[in-house]
Order: sequence, then structure tokens, then C-alpha cells
Amino acid sequence: MDNGVSAGSTASTSTLGNIALGLTLLAFGIGHTGILSGVTAAHSVSLAMYVGGAALFLLGLLEYRGGNGFNGTAFAGLGIFWFTWAKGAGATVSDEAAGTFLVLFAMLALTLTLAASSGLFGQGVYALLTLSLLLLAVAAFADSGGLAKAGGWVAAVSGLLAWYGATAALANWPMAMGRTPGRAVAAG
Repeated sequence: MDNGVSAGSTASTSTLGNIALGLTLLAFGIGHTGILSGVTAAHSVSLAMYVGGAALFLLGLLEYRGGNGFNGTAFAGLGIFWFTWAKGAGATVSDEAAGTFLVLFAMLALTLTLAASSGLFGQGVYALLTLSLLLLAVAAFADSGGLAKAGGWVAAVSGLLAWYGATAALANWPMAMGRTPGRAVAAG
């Protein structure tokens, strides 16, 4: 495997990681909004476990191997989040335990927000993820369906941004995240 593949090329693990993150956030967010009749966050469990969890974790390890510590941390850390969330879905846990879990991973998302070097667009993905997780945590602590819906909407927008950034990098569009002349870089 060529570790010298530049981000934004068709073989980029960064691009694939951001697509996986975007799709998982979209499914998770839409499930929380209740906008689609009969679709809940629980319906995104399989996608969260395999695309958001296992695939992101593996892509994070590949990013570390390729020398990208930021995306390695982002993808592996968020892969752990999605896998753990999916494995715990449907389990009987207290609202306090669920809220605490979300706060802990909001801290990871905040770290990613502050450390993102790809500019405001890349930071926006992680900032919206942070806000979403905090809203969902407060919703769990307060048993508030309204806050959970708001958190879902923020997660869906974050997912759209991650998906767009990856698509822009792959398609070599002018608005690719962190784009420098001759090179497009996906979020991170």
C-alpha cells in the first residue's frame, strides 16, 4: 500500500473517512430528528457499528500509519465512539450514564475542533459534532425530546458538511476543505 497517497485523490483514506463520518452522522442525526416517519436513531445502529465504528477505526489506523496524526486520532477516536454507541443501543442504561457517555465524547469532538488545521470548514464539522453531542447529553440528563431533536438536526448538518468536504476533495471542487494550490485535503 502506498503511504504517499495525497488527500483528495481517489485513493485517500482521509476522504473515505470523512465520507464514513458524514454518512454515519447523517443517519444518526436524521434518526434523532423524527423527520422521517418510523425512522429513529436506533435504525442507524448497523451503519454506526460498521461504517462509523469499524471502518472509521481502521481508517484511523491507516491515517496513523501514513503519518497523519490528526485524522488518525479523529477517525480512530470517533470509530470507538460509534462502535460503543452501537453496541450499547437498546441496552438499559440510566439517563445519567448515557449523558455522561455523550459528554465524554463531546470532549473528544471539542479537542478535534480546536486542533483542526484545515480551516473554518473543517473545524465546523467537529464544532457541530461537539454541539450535537452536548445537546444530546443535556437531553439525556433532562429527558428532553426537544433537545434530542435539536441535537439530531445539528448532527445531520455536521454530517452534511463532512460528506460535502469529502466529495469536494474527491471531485477536486474549489471549496474542498483545507485546499491549497494543487492539493485538496479533506477535513482534518
